[in-house]
Amino acid sequence: MKFALLQLNSTIGDFGANVSRLVESYHQACRAGADFVLAPELYLCGYPPRDLLLRPDFIRRNLEALDQAASATGEVPLCVGYVDRNSTLPGKPLRNAAAVLQNGSTLRKLNKSLLPSYDVFDEARYFEPASEVTVFRYQNRTLGITICEDIWNDADFWPERLYRSDPVRDLISQGADLIVNLSASPWHQGKERTRLAMLRKVAMDEKVPLVQVNLVGANDELIFDGHSVAVARDGAVVAMGKGFCEDLLIVDPEAPEDGSFTGDEWSWPAPEEHLFRALSLGVGDYVRKCGFKSVVCGLSGGIDSALTAAVAVDALGAGNVMGVAMPSRFSSEGSVQDAQALASNLGIRYEKIPIQPAVEAMEGQLHGLFQGLARNEAEENIQSRVRGAILMALSNKFGSLVLTTGNKSELAVGYCTLYGDMCGALAVIADLLKTEVYRVSRWVNRDRIIIPEETLTKPPSAELRPDQTDQDSLPEYEVLDAILSAYVVEDRSREEIIGRGFDPGIVADVLNKVTFSEYKRRQAAPGLKVSARAFGMGRRVPIAQRFRT
Repeated sequence: MKFALLQLNSTIGDFGANVSRLVESYHQACRAGADFVLAPELYLCGYPPRDLLLRPDFIRRNLEALDQAASATGEVPLCVGYVDRNSTLPGKPLRNAAAVLQNGSTLRKLNKSLLPSYDVFDEARYFEPASEVTVFRYQNRTLGITICEDIWNDADFWPERLYRSDPVRDLISQGADLIVNLSASPWHQGKERTRLAMLRKVAMDEKVPLVQVNLVGANDELIFDGHSVAVARDGAVVAMGKGFCEDLLIVDPEAPEDGSFTGDEWSWPAPEEHLFRALSLGVGDYVRKCGFKSVVCGLSGGIDSALTAAVAVDALGAGNVMGVAMPSRFSSEGSVQDAQALASNLGIRYEKIPIQPAVEAMEGQLHGLFQGLARNEAEENIQSRVRGAILMALSNKFGSLVLTTGNKSELAVGYCTLYGDMCGALAVIADLLKTEVYRVSRWVNRDRIIIPEETLTKPPSAELRPDQTDQDSLPEYEVLDAILSAYVVEDRSREEIIGRGFDPGIVADVLNKVTFSEYKRRQAAPGLKVSARAFGMGRRVPIAQRFRT
């Protein structure tokens, strides 16, 4: 049986466009000889719809979209994800569902069994799980149709399982001879490898072929990588969809071609390439799905703004990106030259707006209140907040979204200015540690110099006072990032981190900074999630609390 995997990019709530793209791809697959067509989890409404699911009109239009999709089908079945009402109350009013559509009508409906409620997931808030799973018979085949998390509970792959049941094993016990999975699996670094290894293990353990169609695109903070796949019963990968872009695969998982490969033989791109492509997809989709076309960002001459601008150009094109240098009296001539060189290398519009007159006017307004007090971060942060005000003014005037340029290391310890450099609509690199920013930036320069070499080699500095460097306030970034990875991503305690050989005083200082900066992060722009544990929608830490590890 030839399956078509429609690896599509849907927009939350854009039912008309989602149906149109689905129908177009369905007919393309039919013309290519598909026997069965698959589209991702919750494709019709977009994923994740979150509290839009509480709106009855949203559910109604989602069901109307299902009818529209069904009316466009012919003899070849189309299986697509949508939101269904729960007809077996009591329980949650909705189901995360899939429908098999054929000849203008709905042939079969199936519901998701395992509802994740960890990290960025909150499906148990909205959906009632399936009470049972049943196979689907078609053309003398017995298909086990699953939805995303339903396939992620294999006892032989995971050392600790999150659920008592295994829908795949239950379907196999009912005679399923091929497993189908509709997925909206968000990406983070290494997720594509883990997902493939897990799917291969399921196929080998159950001795059945497997096909998975995965969503691609970005919605707010989440990025979906695609990499839809067909796996033979022996674990060989028959075909795999492209990463971070739409794709259509026509594949028979039981007829591996000469070019089939195993996961161990598959040559994945460099991690830095995956990070850059993910961020580019995240920026492009965020801007376009919010109804905008262009962006503006501050160019300091530093590494963070350089990488942010490079990602924006890749996502939107140079003509839709404006870079603005806003030097103060503390800005070095080298930094201004680096910002201009970057803009020239990228081919973007470049503007230079000195901020010293505005800073002096603000300081003059505060002189009476500040008289007799030593200069400190209050005066330093005026510079950052003037820059934020300029960028927001440009945004208002030209209709361009502001991209913030702070990284995860800074955001973690509060080395950023609220209402200053944190101003903006999207924090592009907010989930990249500083050391990762350098690695991805060097990848950007792999073929030619885009980010000036001086930007890569000079000591990082906010340039808010004379001769300032980041390491005046922070440990070396290699040390800081290792501590942050242990604490923020791995949830290690102070003692465990010190046990890894870090200085106890440095560890204490870093952890305190993380705790006391929570209020800043709560007010930060949404950041693109590319790590296993990001600040943002998947992290729920109270601000007013006194727990110390």
